[in-house]
Amino acid sequence: MKPMRLCVLGGTFLFSLLTACRKEMSDAQKQVLNNHDTIFVHPGLLHKQSDFDRMKTKVEAGAEPWLSGWNKLTTNAHSGLSWQPNPADTVYRGSDGTHPENYWILFNDIAAAYATALRWKVTGDNAYAEKSIQIMNAWSARLKKIGGNNDANLAAGLYGYQFANAAEIMRTYKGWAQADFSRFQRMMLNVFYPMNHAFLTRRERCMSHFYANWDLCVMNSILATGVLCDDRDLYNEAINYFKHGAGNGAIGNAVYFIHPDGLGQWQESGRDQGHATLGIGLMGAFCEMAWNQGDDMYGYDNNRFLKGAEYVAAYNLGDSVPFKPYSNCVGVVQDIISSGGRGNGRPIWELVYNHYVNRKGLPAPNCARFAQKVRPEGGGGNYGPNSGGYDQLGYGTLTCTLK
Repeated sequence: MKPMRLCVLGGTFLFSLLTACRKEMSDAQKQVLNNHDTIFVHPGLLHKQSDFDRMKTKVEAGAEPWLSGWNKLTTNAHSGLSWQPNPADTVYRGSDGTHPENYWILFNDIAAAYATALRWKVTGDNAYAEKSIQIMNAWSARLKKIGGNNDANLAAGLYGYQFANAAEIMRTYKGWAQADFSRFQRMMLNVFYPMNHAFLTRRERCMSHFYANWDLCVMNSILATGVLCDDRDLYNEAINYFKHGAGNGAIGNAVYFIHPDGLGQWQESGRDQGHATLGIGLMGAFCEMAWNQGDDMYGYDNNRFLKGAEYVAAYNLGDSVPFKPYSNCVGVVQDIISSGGRGNGRPIWELVYNHYVNRKGLPAPNCARFAQKVRPEGGGGNYGPNSGGYDQLGYGTLTCTLK
């Protein structure tokens, strides 16, 4: 059972209380509070302020590959000031037999909120800040529910972590009214998080029923919401699931077998490569968000994620890889690796490559080759109109390139 928190609506009240208390504290007392584990780095999801400083410096200098990444952003229609939000009271993903699906309106608006937030941080032009906030305010004023069939959990996970990332960037803008930011936090806590929590704490006979990407998108949403709302309980819930969860999103199940050559077989590799690469993108985002809060999930269990990423990259670049037959408790049997969707070019590899190679100095030759192949990475709208093109926020060449 999840422990009761001081604030029914999450960490917003607690954070306000701590802020008020700081005004009455000595410098020494403030330092003690700052060292307490309820305090998060802000902005601190996919990007910290140092990342934005680097982007701005490199773009202004016309340096590559950042400039090419910037051009992918600025030529994407989602980053333009003419974008108008299209919020709804309920978003449906998956047919429930009654309501038509409309989740495309949400993932398009999130792509726009994120893209305009990036443009503001790099240029300092407040018009882009106001556009990003307009989109997020429109949704937080209306959205009450995510519905549909079981696929609604995918919507709550994917769009939850992406929306939280846009808001985490914009929380640094003084023009976002505190009441509006608090309303956005409540939307995350009251609409997205309950679905995320219910999915990860499900109790069923067969916890391997859902493929890895289901758990991973939900884990991302919980972790991102925890940081956005300064709620350590939520953040820890996601971290603990990554390490010890029963489902396939946990690292030991997602990368479920290490071959003698050091490659880690990905849980969805026998399914198709579209979903296998999606899993790499989602786990990469999870690890980066945790890293920016001081937790090294990239390196957890002897860099197990790197071994999985190298496996998926190698096969999708055309290399042969070993395959251990996979089966689960609902009768799925996969004797060979799937070639379906092989070569899928998601904008996910710059993040993984830059962490392991440029940040940590570790070899990741397959990730490096794939990053080079897809460079410069675009974002939502650059990879087709369907949901798969919006499963990741993208723009990694601009945001993740370290050197």
